[in-house]
Amino acid sequence: MHLIDVMGALDGATLLRGDADTAITRIDLDSRSVTEGSLFCCIVGSSDDGHLHAEDAVKRGAVAILTERDIPLSAPTHVAEIRVPRGTARAACARLSAEIVGRPADELTMVGVTGTNGKTTVATILGTLLEAGGFASTVIGTLTGARTTPAPPELHRLLAEAERDAEQRHRPGAVAMEVSSHALDQERVSGIHFAVGVFTNLSHDHLDYHGTMDAYLAAKARLFEPEVAGTAVIWAETPEGASILERCGERGVAVGWGSITDLSMDATGSRFVWRSVPVAIHLLGRLNVINTLLAAEAAVALGMAPEQVAAALASIAPIEGRMEIIPGPGSAPLVVVDYAHTPEALESALEGARLVAGSAGSVTVVFGCGGDRDVAKRPKMGAVASGRADKVFVTTDNPRHEDPAAIASSILSGVVPGAVIVEEADRARAIGRAIRGSRAGDVVLIAGKGHETTQVFADATLPFNDREIAASVLASADEQGDPAC
Repeated sequence: MHLIDVMGALDGATLLRGDADTAITRIDLDSRSVTEGSLFCCIVGSSDDGHLHAEDAVKRGAVAILTERDIPLSAPTHVAEIRVPRGTARAACARLSAEIVGRPADELTMVGVTGTNGKTTVATILGTLLEAGGFASTVIGTLTGARTTPAPPELHRLLAEAERDAEQRHRPGAVAMEVSSHALDQERVSGIHFAVGVFTNLSHDHLDYHGTMDAYLAAKARLFEPEVAGTAVIWAETPEGASILERCGERGVAVGWGSITDLSMDATGSRFVWRSVPVAIHLLGRLNVINTLLAAEAAVALGMAPEQVAAALASIAPIEGRMEIIPGPGSAPLVVVDYAHTPEALESALEGARLVAGSAGSVTVVFGCGGDRDVAKRPKMGAVASGRADKVFVTTDNPRHEDPAAIASSILSGVVPGAVIVEEADRARAIGRAIRGSRAGDVVLIAGKGHETTQVFADATLPFNDREIAASVLASADEQGDPAC
C-alpha cells in the first residue's frame, strides 16, 4: 500500500516531505518493532515521547513517520513525514493501522466490553455463544495478549486474522473484545464501530492513571457514544450503569436482577430463569451471574434466540483464573483462584466463597496489591478482606518497584479490629499455609493474580502461577493423606 492510499483516512494531515507514493508495509508505534517499509507513528506518552525515537525507527527501516511536531532527523532525507495536529497522533495511528490491513473491523461483527471487573468473563462467554450462533468468533482481551486491549497496529492485525479465519470457515466473523479505559482514553479503538457495547461496572481502580472516578467513568462511557457503538447492553443496578443507560436512550438494554427469577447458587454453579428459559451455568458467584446475563443479552441483541443461548451456556467451563476451582482430595478445602484486584471484586469473590462455605465452613483469603499502581485502594481491600473472611493472609502480588513491606502496611492500615491476619511475604508459602490450615468444608480464596503466570519484582520477572502452586499443595496433601490438608 502507498502512503497516499492511507492518508485519506486522516483529518488535517499534511505531507511535509517525501513522496506520497512511498510504499509502506506496516504501522508501528514502538521503534524497536520497526522493519523495512514501516510507517512509524510518534506518540507522546505519559513517560516517553515517540518523537525522540524517530531517528532509531528510520535506522531500522522506517520509510515514513507520522509526527505532531518538528523533530531532528539527520538522514536519510527521502523518508516521508506526515504532520497531524497536536493531540491527534493516537487516533491517526489507529486509523492508519486499520487502513494498512484493509479495515477488517468493517467486515466483522464487533462487540466491545468495558468495565472495571468482569470484562474477561463476559468476552469469553460471548465468544462461546457467538460460535453456537453460527459465527466464527474471536476473543481479544486479557487472556489472549500482553494488554487487555492491544495497541492499534497489533489490534488490527488480529482483526485481519479474525476476518481471514471467518472466510476460511465460510461463516460471518465476530469479535468479542475487552475495551479498557486506557484504550478508550488513548484512542486505541478509534475508527471501530461496535455493533454492541457492554458495560459491566465501575469500581475503584486505575486512579493512578485517571485521577478521579469521574474521569474514569468518562473514559468508559466513550464506548457508548452513538458513533462508536450501536446497541448498549448495560448492567443498570449501579449509579454509573444507570447514568450510561440514560445517555444511550433507545439504544440501551437494561440488565439487572429483575431480568431473572428463581436464582439458586452453590459450589457447582448457578441456576435461574431468564427470558422464560431455564439456565444453568458452571460458574461460581453472583458476579458471574451478572457476567453471564450481560453476555446473554449481547448475544440476543445480535440475533440469537434465548433457547439457543441457554443451551450454549450449559457447556461453558469455568474461565481461567476467574473463580476457578482447583481440584483437590475430599479431605481438602475448596480452593478457588480469582483475578479480583479491586475492593469491589474482592468483596464479590468473598461473597461467593461464603455462600459455598455456608455456616459450618470458614473462609480464608490470600491476597496482596500490585506495586506502582493505585495506592488508595489498598486499605479498602484490607477492610473488605478482613470484614468478609475468617482469616486473611496478606502477601505479595506484583510489587514491581515498590517495597513489598510498604504495600502490606498500606493494606493492613484498613483492616477491621479483631480480624485474624497473617503476614507472609512469600506468596507460595502463604498459599501453602492457607490451604494446609483449612479443612474439608472450608473455602480458600487466592485472589489478585488469577490467570497470571509470572510475578513482577523491581529487578526480575519470575515464573509464578497461583493455580499451579495451589494444585501442588493439594496434591501433596492428597499423597500424605493429611485430614486437615
